Amino acid sequence: MLAQQRQAAILDLIRQNGGVRVSHLVRQFGVSDMTIRRDLEALAERGLVDKVYGGATIAGPGSTEEPGFVAKSVRQRAEKAAIAARAATLVEPGTAVALSAGTTTAALAAELVDVSGLTVVTNSIPVADVLYHAGRPDQMVVLTGGIRTPSDALAGPVAEAAIASLNVDVLFLGVHGMSPRAGFTTPNLMEAGTDRLLVTAARRLVVLADHTKWETVGIATIARLDDADILVTDSGLPPEARSQLADRVGELVIVEVDRSE
Repeated sequence: MLAQQRQAAILDLIRQNGGVRVSHLVRQFGVSDMTIRRDLEALAERGLVDKVYGGATIAGPGSTEEPGFVAKSVRQRAEKAAIAARAATLVEPGTAVALSAGTTTAALAAELVDVSGLTVVTNSIPVADVLYHAGRPDQMVVLTGGIRTPSDALAGPVAEAAIASLNVDVLFLGVHGMSPRAGFTTPNLMEAGTDRLLVTAARRLVVLADHTKWETVGIATIARLDDADILVTDSGLPPEARSQLADRVGELVIVEVDRSE
């Protein structure tokens, strides 16, 4: 296989999965570690990928670029499912929980349909839809109202007014990115204000973020890393990131991802 053909195949893999590891590419293409690193360097020079520790990810978007809910829902499905399943074990029956907008929190909502007596506050249309269609009579769902964003969040003054008077036991926060410098971020300024009020309303903050969110930075900070009582992420997170996050968040929970399906 010519270098150009191999690089095109590597780029396809990165676009499909959001990122790849050098070790995986070495096995798949039967070439040396150095050859793969040169391929990734060539793709990075063209602005097609971002080189990260141990591999590469699809080139990061601008700080205000916001993919829609449907576009995000097909990314890192296995990781999000594993994170959601682990997060659900943190929810006690009969408590008041808040779920922000996001595809991982929507996956969590599907897990929560089996938990009795919950009051769920959310500004996410997909989250409310999941719980509504489950139809569990002992659960109460409070949808904030507000202006709809590309991520199917409800944000702005109406949402903020609804949240300002509420108190919940725990908030499960989905984020666009996380970094030591910027903390937990979003590309949507209006959504950031709503999320900050959700953080204020909660006794505990649990952030749900797969490994691709590391070093992604949106324009607006929602919370600092050390504001998180718990961060639930997946085993794709590189060692350096694990070390930095473990020093900053209250508890770092890393879930293994089942790729057998």
